[in-house]
Amino acid sequence: MNYQELAKKLKIILKLKREPVALKWVSREPRNIPQEEEKSRFCTKLSKAMNGSIFYSTADEEECMGGQKYTGMKNPKEFPKNMQSGSFLVPAGVYKSIPAVQRSWEYNKAIKPGVFSAIIFAPLTETNFEPDIIFIVADARQGMEILHANAYDSGSHGLGADSSPICSSMASVPYLTGKVTYGFGDIGSRNHMDLQDEEIMISIPAPDLERIIQNLEEMKTKTFFRED
Repeated sequence: MNYQELAKKLKIILKLKREPVALKWVSREPRNIPQEEEKSRFCTKLSKAMNGSIFYSTADEEECMGGQKYTGMKNPKEFPKNMQSGSFLVPAGVYKSIPAVQRSWEYNKAIKPGVFSAIIFAPLTETNFEPDIIFIVADARQGMEILHANAYDSGSHGLGADSSPICSSMASVPYLTGKVTYGFGDIGSRNHMDLQDEEIMISIPAPDLERIIQNLEEMKTKTFFRED
């Protein structure tokens, strides 16, 4: 599958302003892709890829606990107690109490640690590998059209992300469920990604991308979606 061509089609048909990002989990560090040179947050890595960077990242280059925990880069049992409890999120204003943190975290999906050693990030327009997830920043209408295109031939419903960090909601969730996932992003990611207020997020499992694009093209010939 030529993901570079699919990226061009997706950008044109939806009039996307930002580059879609391809993500791939790998058990061995790739030899033909550069390693990230400095530590950054998972959400910042997505921004780097949207801006044209191609790289892979390991646990050593991930500076956020969530990015390490939910993407499977590090076993959460290795974190300090205040991070395991989530107490650091209370004075930050994300939760009112530690019990609220713990209840919320019960719903956050995480990839099993120890399985993968790195994650590859790349703009979809320059992707020459088989990705796992396609991450998209779009406006509300563009997101709506993707959800309709997903259901167009299958009747499938996407998943709506909640207050989980996007390393869980927009990466681990679509990876583990195989479902198109959409959301607004959490406060941490929106603070670090320089997003516009009207922008939302959508993650598409890579095997669904070609089908969704074909559906978008067909839908654009129909009454409700035709642009006259």
